[in-house]
Amino acid sequence: MRTNSSEGPGNRTFQIWIAGIALFNVALHLVFYNTLGFHRDELLYFSLGTHPSAGYASVPPFTGIMAWGMIHIAGSNLLSARLLPALFSGVMVLLASGITKELKGGTYARILAAVATVINPINLRGFYFFMPVFFDIFFWTLVFWTLLKWINTGKDKWLLLLGVATGIGFMNKYTVGLQIFCLAILILFTPHRNIFRNRSLYIAAGIALILFLPNIVWQIANGLPVITHMKALNESQLVHVNRINFLIDQVMIGFMSSLLILPGLLVPLFSKTFRQARYMAVTSLLVIVILLILRGKSYYTTGVMPFLICSGAVIWEKLLRSRALRIAFPVFLVLLTIPALPLGLPIWKADRLASYFEGMKRTIGFNAVLRDEDGLYHALPQDYADMLGWDELAASAAEAWKQIPDKKAAFVYCENYGEAGAITVLGRDLGLPEPVSFSESFLYWAPRDFPVEITSLVYINGEMGEDVDTLFRDIRVIGSITNPLAREYGVKVYLCREPVYSFNAFWRNRMKFVESPF
Repeated sequence: MRTNSSEGPGNRTFQIWIAGIALFNVALHLVFYNTLGFHRDELLYFSLGTHPSAGYASVPPFTGIMAWGMIHIAGSNLLSARLLPALFSGVMVLLASGITKELKGGTYARILAAVATVINPINLRGFYFFMPVFFDIFFWTLVFWTLLKWINTGKDKWLLLLGVATGIGFMNKYTVGLQIFCLAILILFTPHRNIFRNRSLYIAAGIALILFLPNIVWQIANGLPVITHMKALNESQLVHVNRINFLIDQVMIGFMSSLLILPGLLVPLFSKTFRQARYMAVTSLLVIVILLILRGKSYYTTGVMPFLICSGAVIWEKLLRSRALRIAFPVFLVLLTIPALPLGLPIWKADRLASYFEGMKRTIGFNAVLRDEDGLYHALPQDYADMLGWDELAASAAEAWKQIPDKKAAFVYCENYGEAGAITVLGRDLGLPEPVSFSESFLYWAPRDFPVEITSLVYINGEMGEDVDTLFRDIRVIGSITNPLAREYGVKVYLCREPVYSFNAFWRNRMKFVESPF
């Protein structure tokens, strides 16, 4: 590794280092792609991909569109789901190098930022799953980079790219609006406030609006479900957010890369030497403060972390003068990350992961990662528990479906979107039809009536609903999720036959009261 920060970063050795780190990041994510299974949310987003739309119940359309693309390119399989996030993890290394360069970092700082990006648990976990999260982190980072490019070059093309990044970012997740809001407010207090007199800024805003317009129209046409979703999210999940734990999590979720994140946030606030990063460091701080006040989930701040890593890398480059220290520091970060790798990636099967986390809790008393969004502690982190049992569920549903002679007079009902996603994605190869559910966007696709009288039902739920229990004479349990580490442990597959009275009449009456997917 070259450690002289004055060397030009365009040399071949530097390019090999950055490219190698980027490829390693991609390989690191792919080598463990199938140790567990699909995540509950991945099943949802791949299900959205079977119904391309300008919007969905809880997310804008970008993730569904990308899922549609992956389904048609590589199929509805686990590798297809994990491939795109892994590739973007490599792009993040390149972006980290680019941002560090714009912050006047030299070769060493850029390589250090690349290494810290790889070992950051946000990168490890966030770029493992096919979810809006990894796209969100990418677009936040792209916004920071394009704005820095404009600040440093004054070329308006970067403002136009900023508009593209913002527009597509909104189509992925609305949280990018918080970043844009904070950037716009705080730039008024910098020498760069002349941006508001730049015609290209308003062209960029127009580009962003045009890109985002289809979802705006969809939201209005569908009664603004985003408001309903945010209300439900606040009542069911955000109410459990503890502000003290939120602040602790900001340090913990960075793990060893926090040694760059914290100075990258705090030093520019007070030091004239690192004023190049001050504007965006203050922006990052404002984002964190707003989310703290609003009881946002801890990971909502992940969009600012890549920039703070880059800022911290520039600071460490100034502090570490000797070649030995410059080599030792990233080696130290990597060596201490290796034992904690299961915090970011499921590198083992479920039982061994559970033993690992139990040992961590027993030896060092650390169990924060085992706290779910319901505020309770479990044997596995929620993300890992959400990856278990889906194949078993789909297989049991397929067995139930085989026992139905008249399949035109039957359907599969699932109580939540994870179960419905499992039937949609995993059940396709097992001969299962598309399921019906009132959860998430599945409600939009649920039939308001059936063309023939329903005589059989495959019912999937944790327990038998009272209305269904009294509707059918013959109800049998065909199978269930038997892994106690699974979040859906105990969910059963029922085969229901011989309706006591007209199922279709029951369904039409039920649908009168279904107005929202939440």
